[in-house]
This record gives sequence, structure tokens and C-alpha cells, in this order.
Amino acid sequence: MKRPEPTPDPVQRLQIRFGAAGPLKYVSHLDLMRVWERVCKRAGLPLATSHGFSPRPKIALAAPLAVGVTSGAELLDVLLTERVDLTSTLRRLSDELTPGLSIHEIRESPLKQSSLQSMLKAAEYVVEVPDPRPMDKWRTAIDALLAQDEIPWSHRRGKETKSYDLRKMVFDLDVAGTQDGVATLTMRLRNDEQGAGRPEQVVLALGATAEPTRIHRTAIELSSETVPA
Repeated sequence: MKRPEPTPDPVQRLQIRFGAAGPLKYVSHLDLMRVWERVCKRAGLPLATSHGFSPRPKIALAAPLAVGVTSGAELLDVLLTERVDLTSTLRRLSDELTPGLSIHEIRESPLKQSSLQSMLKAAEYVVEVPDPRPMDKWRTAIDALLAQDEIPWSHRRGKETKSYDLRKMVFDLDVAGTQDGVATLTMRLRNDEQGAGRPEQVVLALGATAEPTRIHRTAIELSSETVPA
């Protein structure tokens, strides 16, 4: 088998902050990566690729977005073999966006910067839950959860049951308000090599019996910065 031609080394790294909503709420992490590959190729970006017999574009998302969750603060790393102008690149990408995608910012980051995945620290969410409890009852439940040193927890993912300490996944938690039987919670959850907090599991730990009707990621926190929506 003939070896593929060597690909040029990257000369520029772009970091794209974007939102994912609408139909993308039901798209898997892998499919969202494919969406961005198509967008970048249609925009004519000189994408760097991996080596080997099946080269892939060197683009990577900071953190998987669970199916059913929307976001205004996702991060995408893109490595290029030629330098591009940020303003014109934003315009070209915007012309190719699929419904549900929105670009908030494009900036250049250091070429030798660590991967976004290795820099992950936490993620912030706004969660809406159908629940008749008033504010004071929610605050009591939140205070009780945060006061615990450990919360042994398990939930099923597909055919597997995952067991862990839920308390270690929760950095901050509050109730922003209640209206018409719906509570709005804000959460700052762990998202690093030790694990990723899941908002719907925190809701269960707070005693809610209904599933959240909305989970929206508002920020991704890296080891050196916070990327807000």
C-alpha cells in the first residue's frame, strides 16, 4: 500500500467559541465533530491533518456536550497549515454554519498550547426543573447537599452502572429562582481527568422527581481561564 504524502506541519492554532442549540441538541459528540469538519472544509480552511494512512483534520472540542444539552460556551481547537486572517475566517465560517451553530469568537492561541481537554477544570450550567418546592425548600436541600463530605452515587449509562462520589463533582450550586412550578438552578461542576459532573444527577440528589426540562452550559473553565457564554 502506498504511503500517503506527508502533511505540512501546523503554523497556526485557532480557538473558536461557539453555541450549539436547536437541532444540535440531539447530536452526539462525534457527530458534532463531523459537523465542524464539514463547516471548516466548506469554508476553505487549510486544515492540518494527522499522519498515517487515514489522516484526520486536527480539530478538537474541549468537552463533550451530552445529548439533550445546549450551550453558549463550547470551545473548538483548529490547527492550520497556513496562516489566516481572523476577521475573514469568521465571515467564511459563518456563511457555512449549520442550523443551531453560532460563533461567538475566534482568536489565535499559542501553537504549542496544551490541548483543551488537558486544561479542563469545570463547567457551569443553568438547569430548569419542574418542581413545586419554594425557594426556601430548595435552599435547604442545596445546603444539605453541600454540607456532606461524601455522597456515594451510581447511575446507569447504557449497559453499565457507574459508581462514584457525587459530592466531589459539585463545586458550587444555587437556586436562581422559582416560577410557575419550575425551579432554575445554577451549577458549577467538575470537568477534568477525575470525572465530569452531570447536572441531571445533581437534580436527582436534590430530591427532584421530574427530569430537567432544560440544561444549558454557560461556561467552560480551563486551568488558566474561564470561557463564558
